[in-house]
Amino acid sequence: MRDPVYYSGSAKFFDTHAHIYDRKFDANNVTTEDILQRCRASGVTSVLIPADSEETSRIALDMANKYDGFAEVSLYASVGVHPHEAKTYTEDTEKYLRSVLEARRTQKVTALGEIGLDYYYDLSERSVQRDVFEKQLELAYEYDVPVILHERDATGDCLDILRRFYKAGRMRSLPGVCHCCSCSLEASQELVKMGFYIGFDGPVTFKNNKKTPEVALNTPWDRIVIETDSPYLTPEPNRGLINEPCHVAYVCAKIAEIKGVTIDEAAQITYDNGKKLYGVD
Repeated sequence: MRDPVYYSGSAKFFDTHAHIYDRKFDANNVTTEDILQRCRASGVTSVLIPADSEETSRIALDMANKYDGFAEVSLYASVGVHPHEAKTYTEDTEKYLRSVLEARRTQKVTALGEIGLDYYYDLSERSVQRDVFEKQLELAYEYDVPVILHERDATGDCLDILRRFYKAGRMRSLPGVCHCCSCSLEASQELVKMGFYIGFDGPVTFKNNKKTPEVALNTPWDRIVIETDSPYLTPEPNRGLINEPCHVAYVCAKIAEIKGVTIDEAAQITYDNGKKLYGVD
């Protein structure tokens, strides 16, 4: 790993999407304490740990509670079932999600996700993905929590479902975030009109990526959050290595470059946006 500590300003960063429980960290002998110490050294003061199954929902919640405040880093968690794992969604899964969401104000749960559709891998049947996506959107509306939206190669069906919920008035005014947005400019603008935030990750820094910078340029400042998706999607100049939340500054620097502002300004705006999206101090 190259030295992640390149930012020496006073701004704070909020990595709004980092799977810091992932087995890749264990395989690389990287501990949670290591990750959080490097967060502190890089100005990352807040991290949201997203889930993708009932199992990782429990892990994310336990980790957020166990390590919150370590190295002066605030941790938050989401619970939910990713489209890859939609085939595992049962009545018991929904009961678990309901129990956590009902008690969320006394825990560290701030969102429902990742949820959505993924037709690239098709690890769950598409009809099952759509059904589970809609069930979790209903939960998000019922419990008044934002969603973390995962969409890959399924923009049409995803937007059709969201439009239906939006037109029926079954969405929050701030419904959530399109995590690691890879959709077209037109689709991202429709999501923004529905109230969604747009999450930018390492791919916005990739030299051969023209689409995502265009989306970033045209997304209003009050709808941008930054993420790492650790341990995946490592930004330049560390591309190809294991990713950590401390690298979110590289994403922020690229957004600042695209928008023509300083990294301190971009950090402050995206930090405030993340806190507003998840309703945390």
